Amino acid sequence: MFAIRSKASRARQSARKTSFIGPPVTIRYPRGFLPSCCPLDLREQHMRIGIFGAGGMAEALGGQWARAGHDVMVAARDRAKAARISPRVGTWEETARASDVILLALPAASVTEVLAAAGNLAGKVLIDCTNAVGPGATLTVPDQAARIAAAAPDAHVVKAFNLCHVDVWRMTPPVFGGRPLAVPICGDKVGEVSELVRDIGCVPLVAGGLDRAPLMEATMAFMVGLWFDGHDAQSCFPPLPV
Repeated sequence: MFAIRSKASRARQSARKTSFIGPPVTIRYPRGFLPSCCPLDLREQHMRIGIFGAGGMAEALGGQWARAGHDVMVAARDRAKAARISPRVGTWEETARASDVILLALPAASVTEVLAAAGNLAGKVLIDCTNAVGPGATLTVPDQAARIAAAAPDAHVVKAFNLCHVDVWRMTPPVFGGRPLAVPICGDKVGEVSELVRDIGCVPLVAGGLDRAPLMEATMAFMVGLWFDGHDAQSCFPPLPV
């Protein structure tokens, strides 16, 4: 945790020279989370982020990262929707070329087609937040992350952000019961993704390499099945005592 003093608290501190106003107020945020009103020089160094897709996940995460000071560029079939996320809109290839990290906010079935159109992805970090789920909350692809890695063999695929509903990623920050949301990450290059998790006020949870991603995907399908049946899936996992 770290603290940032608001303008109001600084004003109160100055007023103490001539009055008996109380001590300055300190606003505390989870480590890595800074509200959009904070100057950019207080934040982590910005990243060049590409977003493939213009749906809910693209809007929620892309908006959060843009407010955190990152350079966000969007590619989508619907350029008008993409422009509502960021003024920087390009083709798949242009966005890939301009980015170091790319969020794959696409329908699971469309990912490999888009990756083929994106051109050279060598060295890029591809964040896979997709869920290949069909009727009955079953997986239509047993290992979606591996499928993406095979389609982009020179890129670094990281599975993350696939376990929660899009509305959770719109929260600033996502906190439940006084605890910031933990975001599992599976992959071989998790540093950049961990920073992006912190930027939205969450806690990165490095859960192993990409070989562990199928477990995340299966967990998502299992939990969705419970929710569809009207069960409180969260009650299956009581928090550990602090």
